[in-house]
Amino acid sequence: MRRLELPDDAVELARFLIGKVLVRDHRSGRTSGRIVETEAYPVGDAAGHAFIGMTSANQSLFLAKGHAYVYFIYGSSYMCNVAAEPRGVGAGVLLRALEPLEGISLMQRRRGTRRLTELAKGPGRLASAMAIDRRCDGMDLCAAGALWLGRDERPRVRPSRSVRIGLTKEVGRLLRFYERGSSCVSGPRRLRG
Repeated sequence: MRRLELPDDAVELARFLIGKVLVRDHRSGRTSGRIVETEAYPVGDAAGHAFIGMTSANQSLFLAKGHAYVYFIYGSSYMCNVAAEPRGVGAGVLLRALEPLEGISLMQRRRGTRRLTELAKGPGRLASAMAIDRRCDGMDLCAAGALWLGRDERPRVRPSRSVRIGLTKEVGRLLRFYERGSSCVSGPRRLRG
């Protein structure tokens, strides 16, 4: 996917990414999945990692839109985000869930489950299934490489919208986008329908 195709705004990018494909080319094989759930963390959002300004830990969030920002949380999980604004402006989109497409057996081994809908449902599971870790931080998702964004040939769906999940700040904002009816979307049932 070319950078010029990506919207210049975190909220619009979160909506745009629904139905796109995330591809991981790893030494153990290729995995890919259709993005079915995202959350936007726009400029000035107190819940976003960019709110405190650029640090050595979050500097990838300030790269040009279309770069990966990967961080470790809860002592157990990596989270994969897409930088969403021009270089120097911090904002991003958290990739929350994928519908697995390629490398399903590899994802199953990584995740320790055979249940297709559980492989990449939730941001931590997504990163684990796709072998995304800090080595992916800063990767250009709009260029050929180990982690990149592509297109799905299926017709585009109009995403549904809800509040974000698991936050303590700015909890009421409707900045989560998801494919209604997808069995791969995470979160409580009331936020999937």
